Amino acid sequence: MTFTQLEYIAALDTFRHFTLAADHCHVTQPTLSMQVQKLEEELGIVIFDRSKQPVMPTAMGMEVIGQARNILTQRDALRELIEYKKGTLTGELRIGIIPTLAPYLLPLFIQQFAQQHAKVKLVISEITTDSIIHLLKEGTIDAGILVTPLQQKGIKEHVLFYEEMLVYVSKKNALYQKNYVLAQDIDPNKLWLLEEGHCFRSQIENLCELRKQSLTGSHFDYETGSIETLRRMVDINDGITIMPELATLNMPAKQLQLIRKFKNPVPVREVSLVVQRDFVKKRLIDALRESILLAVPEKIRKNKSSNIIAI
Repeated sequence: MTFTQLEYIAALDTFRHFTLAADHCHVTQPTLSMQVQKLEEELGIVIFDRSKQPVMPTAMGMEVIGQARNILTQRDALRELIEYKKGTLTGELRIGIIPTLAPYLLPLFIQQFAQQHAKVKLVISEITTDSIIHLLKEGTIDAGILVTPLQQKGIKEHVLFYEEMLVYVSKKNALYQKNYVLAQDIDPNKLWLLEEGHCFRSQIENLCELRKQSLTGSHFDYETGSIETLRRMVDINDGITIMPELATLNMPAKQLQLIRKFKNPVPVREVSLVVQRDFVKKRLIDALRESILLAVPEKIRKNKSSNIIAI
């Protein structure tokens, strides 16, 4: 029995497909299949039912895979301990980050982190909250940067900062004349939203107490995963969208004139670094957290948590 074989069965359990698992492990499909079969022969059990598509673990196989993941976790913990004793920070950190944070937060800290920790490889994926939680639980990624609270069993949340939610309004809209906005001031039929599946959309729906079904008075119902696209739609058409504070940091003065704040208590979203409760790579995670906090503008670091909008 080898660590490599345990990695192969963990990958096959994750992808439920021999070719995909082999690609993930950077080996050929016959190599992975042969090693899985050798492990089954050594243990005297069938780990995977190959008659099913996708490939499924057997009842006994599920127990073996669970134990294999535990062994691989302990192996990684041992490696990190050794590196810690050597006084070096090295390794690979796989991170998932939600799309409404990625384009605004990553540029703030990535370059500095890379310069400070040259031996650490960051592998970053821009994915939704549900995908981050799923990949964290199966061990495909090491950490997630997303909006909390999640209230997910087995997930540990390290709050980074609180980000204000701001209104971006067209000059053609009545709200342009206001200095401050109340949630009830927003006409849901003038509100441009992200597509389903984004937690920021859920927060806006909770904030405005709406479940928007259609855009009355509009010629089309438009959905996108990009906050920048929504902003452009407001620029061109009458309408409103809501933006996270980080998205406004580098706005030109002309666009900043279209930003309106909510009246107190100002709604905020809680941004956190999340990991599994039994995670390894603690020193890498701590270094990442420190880099993010140093890079975030002081004003945002000082935001209060008095009105966190639920996901």
